[in-house]
Amino acid sequence: MEKRSQWGSRVTFILAAVGSAVGLGNAWRFPGLAAKHGGGTFLLVYLIAMVVMGIPLLMMEISISRKFRKGAIESMRGINKKAEFIGWAATSNAFVIVCYYAVVFAWVILMFVNSWQFAGMTGNSEAASGLFGELTKTTWAIEGTDIPGEVLLCTLVAWGLIFYCIRNGASSVGKVVKFTVFAPVVLLLIMAIKGCTMQGAGNGLAMFFIPDFSALADPSLWVDAIGQVFYSLSIMMAIMFAYGSYVGDDANVAADAVIIAFSDMAISVLSGIVMFSTMGGTGMLDKVTASGIGTAFIVYPQAIVNLTNIGWLNAVFGAIFYLMLITLAIDSAFSIVEGVSAAVADKFHLKPKTVTIAVCSICGVISLLFTTQAGLAWLDIVDNWTNQINLILIGILECIAIGWTFSLKKVLAEVNRNTKKFKTPYWWFAASIKFVSPVLLAGLFVWNMIDLFGAKGGSYGGYPIWSQVAAGWIVSGLVFVSGFIAKGIINKKKKAGFVEDEVVWKD
Repeated sequence: MEKRSQWGSRVTFILAAVGSAVGLGNAWRFPGLAAKHGGGTFLLVYLIAMVVMGIPLLMMEISISRKFRKGAIESMRGINKKAEFIGWAATSNAFVIVCYYAVVFAWVILMFVNSWQFAGMTGNSEAASGLFGELTKTTWAIEGTDIPGEVLLCTLVAWGLIFYCIRNGASSVGKVVKFTVFAPVVLLLIMAIKGCTMQGAGNGLAMFFIPDFSALADPSLWVDAIGQVFYSLSIMMAIMFAYGSYVGDDANVAADAVIIAFSDMAISVLSGIVMFSTMGGTGMLDKVTASGIGTAFIVYPQAIVNLTNIGWLNAVFGAIFYLMLITLAIDSAFSIVEGVSAAVADKFHLKPKTVTIAVCSICGVISLLFTTQAGLAWLDIVDNWTNQINLILIGILECIAIGWTFSLKKVLAEVNRNTKKFKTPYWWFAASIKFVSPVLLAGLFVWNMIDLFGAKGGSYGGYPIWSQVAAGWIVSGLVFVSGFIAKGIINKKKKAGFVEDEVVWKD
């Protein structure tokens, strides 16, 4: 067995965790949800959800994996042998997510490379909004199997960058995040300055920050805020188990988790300032949407070509915008792969680099589905099931396993091991993990099911039912049975001499 990697410093771990947490959802989904739910009102509820649910769950995953020095699968087995399947579900779901996330990353690269085209579209919103569809040749439906050459090339580049960043685990990740975490902040600040100096920017910022308290009565506000916190922090995706397993024994998990969570929120707010000031300055506030794909690839290009009357300057700002998305996407993409490869390597005593090569190769082949003309539609279906169903169920199961079948006092002692000034109180930690988080997540799941089977009649997005069964329900089923399939494989390997590690919480 190779010696386990460790972060070079506390700062490196925080940067890596912030890089994983801060992704494309911060830049495009957060502002859209704020627009949907009364601006400042959404910010307030999001903050409450972050404190009540997000931070305690983040502390929990980091501290448990730091204690066991294992990824998600073995860490959950250390909590309770019967809970190992939850670690497998989290790992399998992450595996599915990175297959399509890498293609979204590729689309961002594609738009960056072609941002020069904005120079010839000054004031032509229709041409700008059609650029993405023209480049990807998407049919917006489950139709078409051709793969545009430029999309394929960008996908290969995306996977090459992902592998390069995590080829040596914590060591190579630590070197990369020193650039990729700060770069988007700098680029966001440049765009924020430009946006805030435009006439009409004030209207956008008022829409973003001034609360509409009547929105508090809308249950969907609370559902969306809780969901955004849950998705944004990279919890329940095997990522923080992997990153936590590389944390040193002297780390202050309680303080670090708070820093990570509020850094994530700060960048979301900065992204909101960019989006709302720019849309206000271009007279497009009514175009802000919670659809990330729509915002980044259709709506924002319209704003780019209306920024100024100088074509080349608009193209420069377009390049800055998509470069910012590249730096946001890459951290999240490689962190998902690291979460998967670390968990599998720990379970089967394999070399992490070998597993990383295998994961990138297999996921790379599967991701070709999403590069086709029908890829956007397939992505929409898979993304809905992995996030709106799988991720939430994994969160509920993880909270029950850790909160009700293990000692939370032991977990909290690990969280507070090196704290001096700030100690996480037991009442807050236990209330969140045992009661508040599983109840809120269960409510979120029920809400999603009512929406799917009630409002939408059991059909999502108007896609053919067979495609929803194949890419939705069957994929979800495989995610949750993956642990039992793996158990069968392990039992066969045991007959051939394989010995599982003994994972025990030692006081």
